[in-house]
Amino acid sequence: MVTVLTEAGHKDVPGDNTRGDDLWLSSGDAESATGWTLKPEGFCQGDVCVPTPQGKEAEFTDGDAVNVTAFWRHMGRPVLHDSAGDTWMLGNSASERGSALESLEAPDFTLPDPRGAMHSLSDYRGKKVFLTTWSSW
Repeated sequence: MVTVLTEAGHKDVPGDNTRGDDLWLSSGDAESATGWTLKPEGFCQGDVCVPTPQGKEAEFTDGDAVNVTAFWRHMGRPVLHDSAGDTWMLGNSASERGSALESLEAPDFTLPDPRGAMHSLSDYRGKKVFLTTWSSW
């Protein structure tokens, strides 16, 4: 089992899918983990398609397997994994993070209050919100 973490959440996919510093998934698992679909024109998400570099198709696909990390790096996005290759983090690019910071809109999250009731930041859009955090370390 391999866990793939993205900004959208996490997805557990079956099997041993690592080859060195690359994560290979079936096209179906790659789509469910990342939201990107392999099509003849390249990797697509909605109306946006990123073509596979000509002459380097074997670095990105092998039959039904997709090298998710090669595609992620091709888009200029960071990839991290633990030493065992069981957990992979596929991050957003610096320009995407910069755009999010410029918008001054915090990403949505959901956390429990001290009584256990769940609260999402999006529940308070349009209202003033004071967030405070602490850590014991």
